[in-house]
Amino acid sequence: MSIPSPPSDWRYFDLGAWLASVLPFVPEGFSLRIHAYAILILIGIFAAVVLTNHRLTKRGGEPWIIIDISLWAVVFGIVFARLYHVVTHPGDYFGEGKDPWEIVQIWDGGNAIFGALIGGAIGIAIACRMTGLRFWSVADALAPGLLLAQAIGRLGNYMNQELFGLPTDLPWGLEIDRPNSAIPVGIPEDALFHPTFLYELLWNLAGVAVILLIENRVRVVAGQKLPEFERRADWQWGKVLGLYLIWYGIGRTWFESIRLDPSETFLGVRSNVWAALAGIVIGLFILLYQSRNHRGVEPSVYAPGREWSPSTAIDSEDTYSEVDDIDDALGGVDEAPATSGSASRS
Repeated sequence: MSIPSPPSDWRYFDLGAWLASVLPFVPEGFSLRIHAYAILILIGIFAAVVLTNHRLTKRGGEPWIIIDISLWAVVFGIVFARLYHVVTHPGDYFGEGKDPWEIVQIWDGGNAIFGALIGGAIGIAIACRMTGLRFWSVADALAPGLLLAQAIGRLGNYMNQELFGLPTDLPWGLEIDRPNSAIPVGIPEDALFHPTFLYELLWNLAGVAVILLIENRVRVVAGQKLPEFERRADWQWGKVLGLYLIWYGIGRTWFESIRLDPSETFLGVRSNVWAALAGIVIGLFILLYQSRNHRGVEPSVYAPGREWSPSTAIDSEDTYSEVDDIDDALGGVDEAPATSGSASRS
């Protein structure tokens, strides 16, 4: 028994070649590859946005404001994820026979979640300043969605036949095609490997369930269930993010320890193990610090003076045209009063 890896031609779909076969004006030999890894990352981002929107809106956030946040978080997250991977795997991109151009070829894999967390946090902080949302509120709303996105993204590692562990004779050993640069010389051709991508996928999905259960636990006081806002009071102010860091860090410490691919080490320990341990420490610090300094309920997901409410939205009966933009730019005013309602902008 074993887990087969997908055929190598499943890694991408050549949309360009298909278009050339059905459209006469597309030149023969045109290639536009759509990589499965990229598609799965996009699916993961979509799932995280949907879940986070539900959680943030439920607490009073503007519906789908998370899209504005995610645009910044995704861009910074992708850039930093790649930079972190390159820094921790310099031998893959620099040196004799290496092509530094591969640094930008993220569709072939090699994006570090710890770099994505750093970059994503920077992007979220910038977006929160622009939208008036509280950073900790967004981080708490995002935490389970982030685990869900990571779980889906691990399927991309499966498609690329990467992120596998030491040889194993367990029934769920993973088949890996040869040649593969991550497999050291001397390992038998028929060896199977720990499917660490699958371990992390299942761990992340379990983390989503655990966080949601803990966050939504029901306390009983004098036989009465507390109102929802009181039940959630202990899991605001960034504490859900802290729980995420602890959960993911614990799992990643083990998964990273049994990975077979080369990586930079410090004191004989892989760099990502140190990063996972740092994540646990930061998560514990957030929980302890915020529990001590914020015992009540967050007043709002918005900073003071930046609150949003449905009453500030644009009335669908109002009209606003490009002419108004021109008038505003010229400093002029309408000569006649509007007849279809006053324009409102928010």
